[in-house]
Amino acid sequence: MSIDPIAVLSSEEIEALSHHVIAEAQAGRKEAAWHKLQPLRKVQLRQPEAAMALLGIVYERCLQREVAIDILSEVAQSHDQDFRVLSAVGRCLEAASDIDDLNAPPPGDPVFHSVVEKLEGLAKVYEGRPQQEPILEGLATAARMLARQRDAIAESSHRKLTEINPKKSACHYNLGLFYKTRGRFSEGVTSNQIAASLADEVVESYEWNLGICATGAGNTAVALDVWKRMGQAIEIGRFGLPEGRYAQCKVKLAERPLAERTSELDDPGAEETIWIERLSPCHGIIRSVLYQNLGINYGDVVLIDGAPITHHAYGEVQVPVFPHLATLLRRNYQVFDFAGTQDTARQLADISADLDEDAVVYSHSESFRMLCANCWRDPDVNHDQHEGVRKHVVTGRIAAPPGIAPARLLDLIDKAIAKRERCQLYAPDLCAAAGLTARQRIDRRRFALLTGN
Repeated sequence: MSIDPIAVLSSEEIEALSHHVIAEAQAGRKEAAWHKLQPLRKVQLRQPEAAMALLGIVYERCLQREVAIDILSEVAQSHDQDFRVLSAVGRCLEAASDIDDLNAPPPGDPVFHSVVEKLEGLAKVYEGRPQQEPILEGLATAARMLARQRDAIAESSHRKLTEINPKKSACHYNLGLFYKTRGRFSEGVTSNQIAASLADEVVESYEWNLGICATGAGNTAVALDVWKRMGQAIEIGRFGLPEGRYAQCKVKLAERPLAERTSELDDPGAEETIWIERLSPCHGIIRSVLYQNLGINYGDVVLIDGAPITHHAYGEVQVPVFPHLATLLRRNYQVFDFAGTQDTARQLADISADLDEDAVVYSHSESFRMLCANCWRDPDVNHDQHEGVRKHVVTGRIAAPPGIAPARLLDLIDKAIAKRERCQLYAPDLCAAAGLTARQRIDRRRFALLTGN
């Protein structure tokens, strides 16, 4: 970026430019905001005041994430020995991250790592001096943004801030926030309780994080007290946790949630967005049978964070999609693939109403396919001519609690099928588990024809 060697902006001009940029961004004109901040970019190298104005714009989330990272990189490189500017860059890295996508992998842009390294060095230089506090604030935030890569630095910085300012509620809250996202829920309860006790008034974010941490820690009394203080109609329910009546919502499950992974394997792995039966503001039962193997499945109980990642539209209804914070209980349901045919939509899925003990026939796809009627009747025969027949094919999975015997589950499904006209279900692995070898062979052939495997 070329810089006019004589360009200088007055404090009034810097303030006015910053105000105009923020106004444009808040009006939804981020491209215009980007153009208006160019004079600040041109002088930020020689004018720290302009650099701080740029950081204020980033902090207010006025720019697209990629653009914000570019600005932070420029400012960090230009002021790599200025503790005040670098500390502000560290704090702004949160605004350049998608913090709602809790389980995202560590950001790949070098500025995150370089700022942590520079601030870590400055924290040692200024240890015990007034400058240490803002440095630690920037360092704690920057390290926390790196997923599990710099946890020791993030925790140490947050803890030192509580020692420097033991009566400052925000310091304890931020430490509790760190503990929550790392799955250290009991410690999160303690930090959030201290934060709440030091606040002059009830702070909603403190309450939310205390309730989530208490639920994650299995501290039902504290969780119930929090939710009731927030006006929730809720009592002790299933799994010994608070339970109320809530609309179903969706969760973006992760094979490795941030709270359950390590720095060596610091990515979410496979992810899948599913439905849960929401039992409280922050936990629920998985009510989708998953496509993928994430190590959790239908019937398991998951903890969710309070801020949705996004919303999915279903007609006029906006359904929130929350991040998967941790898995509270794995109930180890049995899962069996199935394929079948039906005469009308959802005919097989509706079988679930006739099953016991939370068993479910869960449809993943419904489509029409042309099959050979002769092969359908006897797939082992080599037919010279194929007779086409159109089938409404359904594929999916059956899930059932571990206590229900496969033979009984199959019997319940057979009885439900018998009550319905012109539908069939083939689950070869379920037949095998039930010890029905001959039926398993037949179901395997039909399953292969329907799925093309």
